[in-house]
Amino acid sequence: METLDYSYLAQLVQRAQGGDSNAFAELYMLTYQQQYRYFKDEHLAQDALQETFVQALKHLRQLQNPELFIAWLNRINFRACYDLKRSRNDEQQEEYSEELLGSVHSQVGRTEEEVVEVDSRRYILKQVMNLPLTESQAILMKYYQNLTIPEIAESLGVSESTAKRALKSGRERLARMLPDFRYERR
Repeated sequence: METLDYSYLAQLVQRAQGGDSNAFAELYMLTYQQQYRYFKDEHLAQDALQETFVQALKHLRQLQNPELFIAWLNRINFRACYDLKRSRNDEQQEEYSEELLGSVHSQVGRTEEEVVEVDSRRYILKQVMNLPLTESQAILMKYYQNLTIPEIAESLGVSESTAKRALKSGRERLARMLPDFRYERR
């Protein structure tokens, strides 16, 4: 991945905030490849990318420090990806619920352990989303997307030590929120 010139990006952001559509187009061309990595599914990645840049354009004037554009864009992308995955998971959960109900009626169904497992995962994910933003992003990237510390740091626009601290503090908060919470260090 090529290194971005953050001062040049900041200049483009300022121009785009002033209404220069060519500057925003150039921002897109310089950054879209970096934002295109959260999904293995090509169609979901395209949807997330489109939503990311629509939201970025819509809210660009709210960005107070143009030098933080990449970190800001990463957060928008993360939220777009999360929302897409959640909506997709909701659809899958609805299908699962219908399947579960159907299997209960037909006496061929899920075990109680499987139902408890799904409910437990949903509860843990809800608790992760209640963490401070950087911690929840780091936890999700590490344990749900299997990203490495350098990849998390790059995605969040922070140093590797900051990414490690976010993971550590997120795990500690989760441990307090969920006394039975266990994680594997990777």
